[in-house]
Amino acid sequence: MPRQPHILIVDDDREIRSLVAQFLKKHEYRVTAAADGREMMRLLDKGRFDLVVLDLMLPGEDGLSLCRRVRADSSLPIVMLTAMGEEMDRIIGLEMGADDYLPKPFNPWELLARIKAVLRRAADRGATVVSADASMHVFEGWRLDTVKRELRSPDGALVPLTAGEFELLAALVERAGQVLSRDQLLDLTRGRDAAPFDRSVDVLISRLRRKIESDPKEPSIIKTVRGGGYVLSSGVIPQ
Repeated sequence: MPRQPHILIVDDDREIRSLVAQFLKKHEYRVTAAADGREMMRLLDKGRFDLVVLDLMLPGEDGLSLCRRVRADSSLPIVMLTAMGEEMDRIIGLEMGADDYLPKPFNPWELLARIKAVLRRAADRGATVVSADASMHVFEGWRLDTVKRELRSPDGALVPLTAGEFELLAALVERAGQVLSRDQLLDLTRGRDAAPFDRSVDVLISRLRRKIESDPKEPSIIKTVRGGGYVLSSGVIPQ
């Protein structure tokens, strides 16, 4: 039988933890719950999880700080729970590396849909089908492997990317020189199946620029086209 995905729920509200855990278990997920960041990090240290549902407002260390800590050395998918109307918190959450967000109060069916979508995108890292097209793309010395889903710097160092960052960079690299609007990039990377936050593309572009541009404030590789979107302006050599 296929392995049940293991979900870690981190929320200080006991009722929410219980209700979400029961709901996900009914849909054949393994579930472990934590009430705060300390318990969350202890569980992550000793167990294997496929995704974290992380509340933003927690006692002690908050969700943004915890998200940053996890993302520093892991690509573990994170769905962040935020207060309704806190747009800036959602933007910062995406900046910290969250894969998606859901405002409270939420419908458990919507949470389930977002979990499925994020897990599906994460699974693509290890299930990419090799096609007749080149899987290695070289630009400005950077090497993007779309089969291994790896990015290496000009000096050969492996650069960690979240699933969203990889998919966005791959979309730009595979269409180098073509201006892509935000809507086109959302369709190419996420398919709109999880009703993604409409500014997530801008956040991901900002994170990618910090990783590959010599001067993120004056980007020479991923350029903004006013009124149009974004374009990978460098030449790409497929290998």
